[in-house]
Amino acid sequence: MTTGTTTAEVRRWRPSLGLRLRLLGWALALLTIASLASVVVIRQVLLNQLENRITADMRQEVTEFRKLVGGHNPTTGEPFGADLRAIADTYLLRNEPQPGEAVLVFVDGAFHRSTDDPPHDLAADAALVARWTALRDSAYGEVDGGPAGSGRWLAVPVTIDGAVRGHVVVAEFGAERRAEIDRAVRMMALACLLVIVVVAAGGYLAMGRALRPLRQVTDTARVIGETDLSRRIAVSATDEVADLARTFNAMLDRLEGAFAAQKAFVADAGHELRTPITIVRGHLELMGDDPAERAETVALVTDELDRMNRMVDDLLMLARAEQPDFLQLDRVDVAPMTHEVYAKAVALGERDWRLGEVAEVSIRADRQRLTQALAQLAQNAVQFTSPGDRIELSARVAHGRLLLTVRDTGPGVEPEDRERIFARFARGRDGRARAEGTGLGLAIVAAIAHAHRGTVAVDSIPGAGAAFTLVLPFGREVGA
Repeated sequence: MTTGTTTAEVRRWRPSLGLRLRLLGWALALLTIASLASVVVIRQVLLNQLENRITADMRQEVTEFRKLVGGHNPTTGEPFGADLRAIADTYLLRNEPQPGEAVLVFVDGAFHRSTDDPPHDLAADAALVARWTALRDSAYGEVDGGPAGSGRWLAVPVTIDGAVRGHVVVAEFGAERRAEIDRAVRMMALACLLVIVVVAAGGYLAMGRALRPLRQVTDTARVIGETDLSRRIAVSATDEVADLARTFNAMLDRLEGAFAAQKAFVADAGHELRTPITIVRGHLELMGDDPAERAETVALVTDELDRMNRMVDDLLMLARAEQPDFLQLDRVDVAPMTHEVYAKAVALGERDWRLGEVAEVSIRADRQRLTQALAQLAQNAVQFTSPGDRIELSARVAHGRLLLTVRDTGPGVEPEDRERIFARFARGRDGRARAEGTGLGLAIVAAIAHAHRGTVAVDSIPGAGAAFTLVLPFGREVGA
């Protein structure tokens, strides 16, 4: 005796997520990755733009200072000349530094003045001041501004009359502006999170609606039994899931038709074969030893068995009529087929056979089945007429349809029988009740017409004959 569990049992007890949650999970995962990547990329772009802006601001400050060199003092109206201190005072008076920006001016190697409230006292760094005042060309560098964060500086020597008289240093501490970018990025991240939550809620509802046909397919499949195939799934959408539901409905239609045909076959066979079986059994039970009586009984039994065989063949053909491969479609020339049927029909009985209008057209159909249907109508006409009566075959095109007609001058069909005679084992109440056969001939004709997407119609005046017509679609493919 073992205490372990099998793999199948483990799978049975393993919790699983439904398709709805799995699809939503994948969608949210992709959305989260995309949002995170977008936030990171946007933050980096903003930081790069900030660095470029800082560089441009420093250059702009230096350019504005250089414009004053060689200019005029706005207070006196006289040129500044070599008075670098006056130039620096005028510049700093007019200057409105950006947040985190500081401008320092050194004259003759000594600190002169800077902008008000600089973010960091750079003039107190002797080593840095010594480096700046020793420059003979412009230079960039970085500095640790303590609480103000790291910064960048641009130092430019000021040359007057060919000699370096001082230096201008522009320092930018971007901690505050970087903090603004970080705050904006955090707001963006929160907005993305809100979007993800909204998408999760809306997606859950939308996917539930989209997958509803799948649940209906499952529920319908659970309740369908062999005796009830009538349930269908209501479909109104046009997506792939709706196509699946429509395909499932179409499958149920085919199954229902197949089961109906099976039930009809069993019911018809059981009902119609009961009588000949009873006859055969009764005669066999009463058969004596007299040779003449035995021969008569054998002949009667053989005739009943032949009739049963014909009946089973007809029922099987009607059952096959519901199958997709019932027809073998090909291009059929109507005129040669009609002449062939006429040649076969004249051997069915001594009648006044006529060949009416025959259209020289072709149609995509099953030649063998159409021949079978016309031969059955001809046989039917022979059964309900007498020698000398007229039977006419014709094939014509009218209103976009091919009309294959067998017309006779027999007793006709009563109005109340015109629909009923195409049912299985149905016979007319009056003149046509005397016919022999299985009662399946016209049902077979109707099945062949229906398989060709057509119909069979009867036009009759009681006592003046009847015309049976196969009405087939013409000008388009059968089964399209």
